Amino acid sequence: MFQGTGSDVGKSLIVSGLCRAFTRRGLDVRPFKPQNMSNNAAVTKDGGEIGRAQALQAQACNAPPVSDMNPVLLKPQGGSAQIVVKGRLWGQAAAADFQTYKPKLLGVVLESYGRLKAEADLVLVEGAGSAAEVNLRANDIANMGFARAAGVPVILIGDIDRGGVIAQIVGTKEVIAAEDAAMIQGFLVNKFRGDPALFVEGMKFIERRTSWPALGLIPLCLNAFVLPAEDSLALVGRPLVGRGAQSTIKIAVPVLPGIANFDDLDPLRIEPSVTLVLVRGGQCLPADADLILLIGSKTTIADLAAFRAQGWDIDLAAHLRRGGRVFGLCGGYQMLGKRVTDPLGVEGPTAATPGLGLLDVETEMTAEKVLAPASGTTVVDSVAFAGYEIHCGRTSGPDCARPLLRFADGRADGASSANGRIAGCYVHGFFTGDAQRRAFLARLGAPASEVSYAAKIEAALDAAAAHLEAHVDLDRLLKLAR
Repeated sequence: MFQGTGSDVGKSLIVSGLCRAFTRRGLDVRPFKPQNMSNNAAVTKDGGEIGRAQALQAQACNAPPVSDMNPVLLKPQGGSAQIVVKGRLWGQAAAADFQTYKPKLLGVVLESYGRLKAEADLVLVEGAGSAAEVNLRANDIANMGFARAAGVPVILIGDIDRGGVIAQIVGTKEVIAAEDAAMIQGFLVNKFRGDPALFVEGMKFIERRTSWPALGLIPLCLNAFVLPAEDSLALVGRPLVGRGAQSTIKIAVPVLPGIANFDDLDPLRIEPSVTLVLVRGGQCLPADADLILLIGSKTTIADLAAFRAQGWDIDLAAHLRRGGRVFGLCGGYQMLGKRVTDPLGVEGPTAATPGLGLLDVETEMTAEKVLAPASGTTVVDSVAFAGYEIHCGRTSGPDCARPLLRFADGRADGASSANGRIAGCYVHGFFTGDAQRRAFLARLGAPASEVSYAAKIEAALDAAAAHLEAHVDLDRLLKLAR
């Protein structure tokens, strides 16, 4: 099990890379994360949802994603969270209330782990947040609570890039219980830059103070930016993509508090013709943008209020007067309509609010959650797409008579304005297919590209595996697992 000294220390990437590395050695490997908190989710083979990182790790293992790989998923929405258990919506709770549910969920977590363990040679487990959250230790199912219940040895990961890694690791040993510390069989220092000789004494100091062996000093893996991220903290450090003279299209994305499934942006980042601008609070939507892209939201109504509070509705109106285009995905699509209502309090308190009024549609949040793979063609040009639906809410109205997509089973999805410059749909992963992404960008005036997103992901997983092979003793990890 790989636990961290904090969030975004690289647990997901390290597990992904090790999944691929051990798979390349001929082992049947499975990823597992007992409890996850993320609004980046993916639909599984068995029709559930799990954290996006576990779906990527399954891909690294050449295995289909299944709900057992992440049996408890928390999806934050304001002061509470949706609780997804074994892939299905189980309930909703405030943070304090969720602590009382954990003892009931430990059995579910152990059952899922047991099924994966029975079918694989090796299970690589990812912890959540920090191993040193002693205030949450009593009913923990995400870190040491799981490790001790399942008898799984732990490797602790620290992040030197954020500074203070010696204190991170030594401090973890100081604050956790002796019984928990005994589960830790070694540590890794991740995201190192510069000359490793300068940190030899640092590694030795940690060993002396903790009695945990150093298992590797891992340089910063640049391929990490290609792979889908799980934690919204990754948005802060992710580079904006501009290609100089090759960049002909600017796409602006307002970053809202409830942003979800932001991995929908990743295929656009690799396109040489695209400059992708993440617009944060206090900034204006750029006047020279060709497209304003509104992506998923876990709290559509609250994010509509945030959008207006930033004055982005005014910027958006000016963008359209200049002839610009607007596209919405899932929650972003819902925002484009005339009205959004939540009579059952699915996203929080019951509420109703005007939408941005750019499409003649309305959305009503529903208790039923749609979880399904999706494939078909775009109506305007019959180009194939493939992705998935993961949303609460039904959208209907006159502009749905001009759907964006036609599913393989004949159903329509999405809506378009009469002039075609405003459109939206529910399908996540819409840009992952190379043909669909190229056709979409061509309608914006971008030149043709030969970039393959799937090939980029596979190459990045292979590179991450090779990176870890070079800096971590994998044979020693296997001995610890046995």
